Amino acid sequence: MPQEPMTRFPVPDLDDLPADLRERIEEETDKAGFTPNVFMAYAYRPSHFRAFFAYYDALVSDTDLTREEIEMIIVAASGANDCYYCIVAHGALLRLFSDQPLLADQVASNYRNAEISDKHMAMLDVAVKLTERQAEIDETDFEKLRDAGFSERAIWDIGSVTAFFNLSNRMAHFADMRPNDEFHTMGR
Repeated sequence: MPQEPMTRFPVPDLDDLPADLRERIEEETDKAGFTPNVFMAYAYRPSHFRAFFAYYDALVSDTDLTREEIEMIIVAASGANDCYYCIVAHGALLRLFSDQPLLADQVASNYRNAEISDKHMAMLDVAVKLTERQAEIDETDFEKLRDAGFSERAIWDIGSVTAFFNLSNRMAHFADMRPNDEFHTMGR
């Protein structure tokens, strides 16, 4: 039996959703081979669905970061936030985009022990600091990212992805979003 998308709010029926949401969900289902639960969870509030996925799409398509870097940030921030949904779902994406089956588990549990470059360590140091101790972010963090080779736009993107997924992690906790079973085995 498939995992329920969330437990704390009602999950809408696909047939009852506005046409644009149905179309997006059907596209994602065709692409993945299953419907990622986050789509049905956010469909509870169609205007929130539209805003959430519009920003998500911008973050992954208009960026100076690689998709692997984006997923590393998401998994590290989600690990710091103990977000089960995002650790599992984006861990699967990190495995696929990096072609490294162990990387997602390393980044989620303790990125400091992961087998990553110094550049990516600097990126995750700042992302996790922004997640856990945002008031401590200062110019030294920006210098660290510049010294690692990130452009100003990429630095902005690191902050944007981190901030967005802190919001996403909190909503996933609040709604008790559950990852699809399929995510657990993808890219392994």
